[in-house]
Amino acid sequence: MKPSFEKVPTEAATSWTLLNRRLPDAIPFEWHHHPEYELTLTLNSRGHRYISNDVARYDDGDLILVGPNIPHSWSSAERIDEDQPHVALVIWFSAAWADSLVTLFPEMAAVRPLLAAAQHAVSFSGRAFSEVRSSIEAMVNQTPPQRLIALLTVLDRLARDADATRILPTPGGQAGDQIVEDARIHRVLHYLHGNYARAINVAELAELACVSLSAFHRMFRRHTRCTALDYIVRLRIGHACALLMQGDSPVSIIAEEVGYSSLALFNRQFKALKGLTPSAFRQTHSHHFQ
Repeated sequence: MKPSFEKVPTEAATSWTLLNRRLPDAIPFEWHHHPEYELTLTLNSRGHRYISNDVARYDDGDLILVGPNIPHSWSSAERIDEDQPHVALVIWFSAAWADSLVTLFPEMAAVRPLLAAAQHAVSFSGRAFSEVRSSIEAMVNQTPPQRLIALLTVLDRLARDADATRILPTPGGQAGDQIVEDARIHRVLHYLHGNYARAINVAELAELACVSLSAFHRMFRRHTRCTALDYIVRLRIGHACALLMQGDSPVSIIAEEVGYSSLALFNRQFKALKGLTPSAFRQTHSHHFQ
């Protein structure tokens, strides 16, 4: 299913857009993309979040920054408080706006790595959510100048979220290349995204990075917050999700296509990451893409 293009509404007196979305029945599946960054805070809602080839459960307090032109959608399953609506507070700002912010104001330099990580998407920690929730909710009733000041404060706090998690782009998805300041890790990630389906030895990755094996393990974990083997598994399972949702190939064929010679291992690792077997995942999610 091809994502639709969404035209983000703008106002003459503002440089970015806030949407206060309150839905009494459900957050519908609306597969779309746009050139703006999108920061979305979801409240009183549970369901599934779709970002490119990644599918994950979301709950109350889900706070996500999605990069430009990444297809995405939320799809609710239930409200937490049945007497209140699903709430999605959505902030859109352009890449030009973000670039100007970090270029013109040295005080906002810490936001630059956050924007780089969000070339796909970033999920923020519960602590960061707790610290910025009131600021985002208050924007609804603020004047445009007050909103701008609040947004700068929110971005500054999110840029310092040491527990934020990158939602990895997967091969065949529509995310841009992941931007990493260390050229050695960039080489390794580029290689992994092109060769994830074949057997990969961590020693060859260390050689590609021109460091010792022990130094490679430390460097890779510092940049990705996971091991190289975990990263490869997440790439493989992410691509398998896309194949399961968008086609009808047998699970065994999909397992082979993403690099598994053992169907049992594929099933075990898939369920560990997604909470469902591959077949159950297909039944749950494929109807959105029909």
